[in-house]
Amino acid sequence: PTAAAGPAATPRAAAAAGPATTLRAAPAAAALPAAARPTPSTPTLPVPRATVDPRVAVGGEQLASMGVVLDKPASVPPPPPLRDVSWLLADLDTGEVLAARAPHARLLPASTLKTLTALTLIPRIDPHTTVVASQADADADGTRVGLLPGLPYSAHDLFNALLMSSANDAAYALARAAGGSPHTLAMMNAEARHLGALDTVAKDPSGLDAPGQTSSAYDLALIGRAALQLPQLRTYVTTKHAAFPGGLDPKTHHRRSYAIQNHNRLLYNYPGTIGVKNGYTEAAHRTFISAVQRGGRTYLLTEMYSLETSWRPQAAFYDWAFRYGPQLRPVGRLVAPGTITTPPTLPPDAGPSAPAGAGTAPVDPPATRAGAAAAIPSGPASAPHLQPWVGVAGLLGAVLLVVLLAARTTARGRRRGH
Repeated sequence: PTAAAGPAATPRAAAAAGPATTLRAAPAAAALPAAARPTPSTPTLPVPRATVDPRVAVGGEQLASMGVVLDKPASVPPPPPLRDVSWLLADLDTGEVLAARAPHARLLPASTLKTLTALTLIPRIDPHTTVVASQADADADGTRVGLLPGLPYSAHDLFNALLMSSANDAAYALARAAGGSPHTLAMMNAEARHLGALDTVAKDPSGLDAPGQTSSAYDLALIGRAALQLPQLRTYVTTKHAAFPGGLDPKTHHRRSYAIQNHNRLLYNYPGTIGVKNGYTEAAHRTFISAVQRGGRTYLLTEMYSLETSWRPQAAFYDWAFRYGPQLRPVGRLVAPGTITTPPTLPPDAGPSAPAGAGTAPVDPPATRAGAAAAIPSGPASAPHLQPWVGVAGLLGAVLLVVLLAARTTARGRRRGH
């Protein structure tokens, strides 16, 4: 599988917001209207598994929902459907969350995680820093820009390759320049906690699927919003074409160069697009952080586990946002960096609660590469305090079964004269 090798993630026709009435904290994924129900040949989206207590979620209680959350006047039509497991629309400037679907469902981020990589490393690596490519960089899985071992590259060129062409070899070279992948991942996870992105666990700086690596539409919005505060990053994600250094010309002994291009199709087709990053792996499907600025407003849309390949449904969603956004009532907020660094908790006297989305039959997306168990891990509803006892009971049961089978075999052997 590759990270961000495919086109920009833009979904269509799945969890519609429903009738023209206020929707709040739906306990389960919204049902599809008849017109939007998939045909037998249309892939269906899995129902996200609850990952937070329905009364407690970063950004507001309503954002714990595993369904569509939207608060609008009856005169405002529902948004165009997005064929994503999870998505979130926010006002970039105010931080108000205007609509969402399963915003805290933990999913594989694919190459949208490179936004966190860049957010973490751009302030720490001078763009003029020279990085000599290693063989390990050049051997990266998935999408590569074509680093040649032993040749020098500027950090500026590597950041261009990272954010425009989603180059995994550039991600590893930059991580090595910052002190190595383990150190870079530690910094990335610390940055995520500082932002309040508590659904995010970075395990690979390139975003390639790795066991335990997760994020959420809400977290990607926090990451994208923070990233767009960096002028240097804004330049990278809005550059459509750039020259990248290649090998040495055997005659002139000068470096050749070749063109690289931005993988964000919205950037080429929708006026006002200011980023940010798309991603793709076979397990994660298509993921996206996008932002559009128009008429004094800037909206941010994040998407995870998308089944769409076209940019048009995304553009239709932004058309709806710019037309009706001022009439929508916020359903949550993007928290300010540094305000929430640990998961919110209920007061001691709060009673037990059913998990968000209770009563549904959740379906996990396919397992990640490298052996991750599932793209959407279960949350508090999995009763972690019972897991050790379940393990002990299973072990004792297995031992008892082996003893019984051995006794039965011995008895048979004795009857047969063995």
